[in-house]
Amino acid sequence: MPSDADDVLRQTVAELVAGGCAWAGIFFVEDGALVLGPSAGAEDEPRRSAVTVTWKGDRVAELAVDGDVDQARLEQIAAEIADLCLVGWDTGGEAWEP
Repeated sequence: MPSDADDVLRQTVAELVAGGCAWAGIFFVEDGALVLGPSAGAEDEPRRSAVTVTWKGDRVAELAVDGDVDQARLEQIAAEIADLCLVGWDTGGEAWEP
C-alpha cells in the first residue's frame, strides 16, 4: 500500500476504474473552486455521479465517477480519503496525520 498521499489518491481512482467505472477523479477545493486532481480512465460525463469529501465538516474535495458504483461505497471511500485531500488547507494549528 502506498504511503504518499498523492500515490494513495492515484491508486484510489485507478482501483475504481479497475472495478468497472469508465472514469474516476478527485476534484480538490482550491480558493472555492473545484480543481481536478488525480483521475483515471476515459470520461463518460452523462454517467457521472459524485460525493462530497469533507474533513471536520468542511468540504475539501469531491470524488466523482462515471459509471455504476454503489453510492454508499462512494461515500465510504470519500470518508477514507478525506485526510489525504487537504491540498492547501489550513488545519487550524492541529497536527495533521493521514
